[in-house]
Amino acid sequence: MVDRAFIRQLQGYGLTIAEIHYYRPDAPSLLQLFVWQEYDLAPDFPVLFEFLDHWRSEIDAALHSVRIAHDQLIRPSEWRAVNGVISID
Repeated sequence: MVDRAFIRQLQGYGLTIAEIHYYRPDAPSLLQLFVWQEYDLAPDFPVLFEFLDHWRSEIDAALHSVRIAHDQLIRPSEWRAVNGVISID
């Protein structure tokens, strides 16, 4: 069984981390932080925006700001198929 995250990376997805700052209605003077991490496609970030749409419709907290960090962990220059066996004695 192959890891879902590894398959996503081979499909061009990279690790995306979002810092989501928000206010709750019961404490409007307190800015809170939620950290979200998932594999997503830059620069459109469809997975992140789907999550933020869910947040706006289902979670009773007002978004203040979102800060995004993204990196493709596997790049064409770093990963290649190798046909051979390496022996370590």
